[in-house]
Amino acid sequence: MIEFLAEYGLFLLKVITVVVGIVIVIVVVASAGRRGAHEGLQVENLNEKQESLAESLRSAVSSKDERKKAARKKKKKDKAAAKEHVRRPRSFVIDFKGDLKASAVGSLREEVSAILDVATEDDEVILRLENHGGVVHEHGLAASQLVRIRDHNIRLLVCIDKVAASGGYLMACVATKIYAAPFAILGSIGVLAQIPNFRRMLDSHGIEFEQITAGKYKRTVTMFGENTDEDRAKLKEELEDVHTLFKEAVAKYRPDLNLEKIATGEHWYGTRALELGLADELCTSDELLSDRAAERDLYSVCFKIKQPLQKRLLANIDSALEKVDALGWRRNFESRLPR
Repeated sequence: MIEFLAEYGLFLLKVITVVVGIVIVIVVVASAGRRGAHEGLQVENLNEKQESLAESLRSAVSSKDERKKAARKKKKKDKAAAKEHVRRPRSFVIDFKGDLKASAVGSLREEVSAILDVATEDDEVILRLENHGGVVHEHGLAASQLVRIRDHNIRLLVCIDKVAASGGYLMACVATKIYAAPFAILGSIGVLAQIPNFRRMLDSHGIEFEQITAGKYKRTVTMFGENTDEDRAKLKEELEDVHTLFKEAVAKYRPDLNLEKIATGEHWYGTRALELGLADELCTSDELLSDRAAERDLYSVCFKIKQPLQKRLLANIDSALEKVDALGWRRNFESRLPR
């Protein structure tokens, strides 16, 4: 009887595993399908959106007389604005949510190109940035797209609600002004390489690994071969060079920073980042847009790229890995909280 129950329990466990796997695949496919449904530039008037939301709430909580009075007031205001024909300065709002490969850079370059075709020196760009960092050249390209805005004498504001670290801060530092939420993560001006090595495992199974190169440093540290001190020293040299380039890029746009103090690979939360000069003002993106809406016309600009299903599935897998990696930030944060 005990043996039967054990076998039955194992059978149930297998069934549950298969069902969970199928559900995960269905969810991933459905999510990928939704994200790839539309393609092209999408523009939304954020002033009108906010007014619509406020009107919906006002209609729900106001009396009939109050609604009529508000409608007459709005009509009078719109009529006066139409007579004046005064074009208010514009704020173009774009979002960048980064991953290891900065895959959103494809959309970013299209958004920047579109904005630069119509923006004047009275206008500005507001970037809502969330980026943990990742591959150097990908994030370098993303930062270069923001440099295009600066080079056209268009004011660039970057707002960090959650995190702009490592490659994310490489992007943020290009801004004319950096806004950060009090507990947003900024900094991590450093370079990292992590490479597992499976040589001993291959040796234990009698598997030989061969690598043939032309050029002394075509390949240094490897995952499957034996790494030498010379290999490690060369990789370290390369990382130090990238770190130097990183610091030079930050210093170019924020020359008053004390690089000796902040380019250590450490990260700081908003209030501390403000004290160190990594940010210019404590403010969430919601507060910033609300303030700007009083005197400017706000437009959300988003370029959607339709990708093949395979790429969308791989993007979902990368996103899941990113979330696992982001847990490191959360654990680090939680470890600093008082118990």
